[in-house]
Amino acid sequence: MTTLDVFLTRVHPDIGAVAGDAGLDRIVGALLTYGLLISVLMLIACVAAGAIASAHGSWHSAEKAKTGLYVSLAGAVLTGGALAWANWLINIGTQIR
Repeated sequence: MTTLDVFLTRVHPDIGAVAGDAGLDRIVGALLTYGLLISVLMLIACVAAGAIASAHGSWHSAEKAKTGLYVSLAGAVLTGGALAWANWLINIGTQIR
C-alpha cells in the first residue's frame, strides 16, 4: 500500500463538523420558502400585467410581462432545483466513506 492509498482512504467528508447544522437547515429552508413565494407572487403579477396590457393593445408592455413571467418561472425552477441538488450532494457525501 502506497502513501497515496493510505491518504485517500483517510479522506472523507465530515457532515457533522459544521457547528449548528440544525439552525443552518432552518435558515436555508426559510430562504428557499421565501424564494419560491416571491417567484409565485411575481408569476401572478406578470400574468395579470400581461393580460391587462394585451387587452389594451399595448404589445410592448405585454412583452415585458412575458419576460417577467419567464424570469419568475426560472427563479422557481432554480430555487427548487437548488434544494434537490444540495440534498443529492449531501447523500453522495455520506456514501463516500
